[in-house]
Amino acid sequence: MEGRPALDTEFFTRLMRHHQQGRRYPPSTWAVGFAERLLFALFPEHEGRCLDSLSELRAEFSLLHAELLRILVPLQPELPRPAAALAADFMDTLPGTFDTLMADAQALLAGDPAARSLYEVIRAYPGFYAVALYRMAHTLHRLGVPLLPRLITEHAHGKTGIDIHPGAVIGPEFCIDHGTGVVIGETARIGQRVKLYQGVTLGALSVTKDLAAVTRHPTIEDDVIIYAGATILGGDTVIGAGSIIGGNVWLTQSVPPHSRVYYHGGDEVRPPSPAR
Repeated sequence: MEGRPALDTEFFTRLMRHHQQGRRYPPSTWAVGFAERLLFALFPEHEGRCLDSLSELRAEFSLLHAELLRILVPLQPELPRPAAALAADFMDTLPGTFDTLMADAQALLAGDPAARSLYEVIRAYPGFYAVALYRMAHTLHRLGVPLLPRLITEHAHGKTGIDIHPGAVIGPEFCIDHGTGVVIGETARIGQRVKLYQGVTLGALSVTKDLAAVTRHPTIEDDVIIYAGATILGGDTVIGAGSIIGGNVWLTQSVPPHSRVYYHGGDEVRPPSPAR
């Protein structure tokens, strides 16, 4: 057509290389579908439908195993071990994953006065959904599986606004209340019984590529509460156990255990840690 530049052979040749290279990766829908199906198998409350017998439940997990293997096989050149071994190892972790997620759900129920039942938390709370998919993705990440963990957590991010990198290490009884805008970076370490509110960022002070192999994100010790809008940055930043970080606080340095950090009139206020 006159006035429109021609798409030449060189352009199509370059573009074809992308199509050929991308063919070795499974479709994103496979990874997301597996995670959603696994969530249903572990927590039928999530969809409001249940299987009818133990044999049906066993068959469902056999199908899940086969589905994971189908997803992993195209990635074999990038896997640290045979796809079959990794799929079996992942399935072996599921009892522990289930127990941890039950503890997460109980923490949400106990910590939110608006929650009426465990069923409601599992069925309706975006914090539980995002953490459930994160825990699946984290297991795949630990096993050395590329790409799939990020596909799963980014799906949860898109649905909930909660962005948890699959490389983060998060202890049990983890509670994200409301959750929209929460960001947890790749090398963050979070202890047990930690509670985050909406808009919390656990991020890096620097995002240069040469720091990819070092700890860039903060460590949050046990029994910490971080209120809405707080930003905590840096791999050397440690929030001591039992601390409370107030809303909209900006922290780039560590605080000792049992600290209370908040802003008053634009100034950061750090009362001394109470005697223990």
